[in-house]
Amino acid sequence: MHLGLGSFHRSHQAWYTECDPEWGIAAHTFRNTALPRALTEQQGAYTLLLPGEEAKAEVVGSISRAHAGAEQERWLADLASPDVAVVTTTVTEAGYAAPVPGQDSAMQRLVTGLRERYRAGGAPLTLVPCDNLPGNGGVLRDVLRTAARDEHRFAEWLDEHVTVVSTVVDRITPAPTSADRATALAATGLRDEVPVVTEPFAEWVLAGEFPAGRPRWEQRGARFVDDVDVHQKRKLWFLNGAHTLLAHAGLARGRRTIREAVDDDVLLATVQQWWDVAAQHIAIEPGELAEYRRRLLERFAAPGIEHRLAQIACDGSQKIPARLLPVLRAERAAGRVPEPAVTVLAAWQSHLRHDDVRDPRAAELVELARSRGPTRRLLLALDQELGADDELVAAVEDALPTRPTGPSR
Repeated sequence: MHLGLGSFHRSHQAWYTECDPEWGIAAHTFRNTALPRALTEQQGAYTLLLPGEEAKAEVVGSISRAHAGAEQERWLADLASPDVAVVTTTVTEAGYAAPVPGQDSAMQRLVTGLRERYRAGGAPLTLVPCDNLPGNGGVLRDVLRTAARDEHRFAEWLDEHVTVVSTVVDRITPAPTSADRATALAATGLRDEVPVVTEPFAEWVLAGEFPAGRPRWEQRGARFVDDVDVHQKRKLWFLNGAHTLLAHAGLARGRRTIREAVDDDVLLATVQQWWDVAAQHIAIEPGELAEYRRRLLERFAAPGIEHRLAQIACDGSQKIPARLLPVLRAERAAGRVPEPAVTVLAAWQSHLRHDDVRDPRAAELVELARSRGPTRRLLLALDQELGADDELVAAVEDALPTRPTGPSR
């Protein structure tokens, strides 16, 4: 099963699962009804497009069923079924908030489904969170334990029968456009209402056990390791950190996509500086890290991938703490104020003041950003210790980009 059906799932977990015909996916989304309806009409098949001078296309058919969020009974029945051995999730960083009874959220839906499985006999199950969250497996396990703290037997069953795997996932997958349907038709001769555009590169690193079995994802390059920590840091700080930097600083400089942003010499230099800073805090061989950085720049500049900065800038309050603050904290502990991190924080504040903001904390943060003297309070909202750092606050205020006053239209 999968929770959080969207483009990234179809470019990543579903694509990996395609290699093993013995497995299929029952995919569930939230409020979207058009996507599951289109996939159902196409019998779960869709086109995976790799753009370039000559677009390459692959038809992926690993999704057996696609369901809208309103199909709660189907979700509960699927999760209770002993035929289900693995549940993957792509619900964004914000989706791992602890469930609140009476509110429909990713974690509430997952806990409700697990409770149904427990009542139905409780066959072993593995959960595989696939979002850019440090220690995502541990975070999900903590959420489950908190949700079940008043249900002793259910909590025991979760600990004994539900395994949670930690992961690192990577494949740049921009939001689809209307032109992608025409490209898919030209490439395959088949009409596809919901194609996915992505890059050739894909990475999946997993640490954990699968007591009820799993697809043979290693046939497409997935790696199974004892600990994902260094892989997570590398990906979060270097790829995702650079994306967040380019998104916020790029919007402030009038750029629209990642490709446009890395074509800006000022932004490119800032990314390189950020990578130099982050490299001081990760245990990877310098040669390996240099090659990873080189390849990232190739991916950022790849033709045909229109990864929009406004999309990446969403949920900044959830992304910045994971992608940038660990390095910033380490730098402040060493008595340094890293300029690239200051640039991101200043550009994020500017984004909150001037752009249309999509963030689970938007109402709170936009009000702060448009009030008088907001910098310290915004930093406090991200991290209490950093918000009390006078030197950092002053540096962010000095770095605020000059933009027109008032929200953008």
